[in-house]
Amino acid sequence: MRLKNHKVISLVDHDFDDLELWYPVLRLREEGAQVDFVGPEANTEYIGKDGVPAESDYAFSDVNPEDYDAVIVPGGWAPDKLRRYPEVINIVKHMNDNNKVMGQICHAGWVLISANVLEGKTVTSTPGIKDDMTNAGATWVNEPVVTDGQLVSSRRPPDLPEYLPELIKTMEKYHR
Repeated sequence: MRLKNHKVISLVDHDFDDLELWYPVLRLREEGAQVDFVGPEANTEYIGKDGVPAESDYAFSDVNPEDYDAVIVPGGWAPDKLRRYPEVINIVKHMNDNNKVMGQICHAGWVLISANVLEGKTVTSTPGIKDDMTNAGATWVNEPVVTDGQLVSSRRPPDLPEYLPELIKTMEKYHR
């Protein structure tokens, strides 16, 4: 139970990548973390690209990021929706400004781009948004997982077995 007493926001909206949402959530829960699904509305079922549902525990406006140790953002098409919510941008900015862990995979980088927190960071993502990442001021590298301070990024589902051990290690390091 390496992450006992850790609280994590897992952002959710329709069209998330099923593996990129569920694999991190299950692994973090196995390590003892409390992971809350936070979406546009509380107690609402959101459906992944492959049809797997996830029910939100809270709405974006219901959570105080001060109460959490980390935020994880799944890929898929959900990030293009998530980045349009001011509450999501505020959550990500709070995590960045308070040196809390942020995990992103695949297209999740779009959310961090919109929060304007990538300047000077070294990251990875799906190659499809490489230009977006570099235009946001990040240095993009084609690696399975990249850690820059409290930010842990990964490319796509086949990299999940490398992403999660690094995310867990970083959460242990930055826990308060």
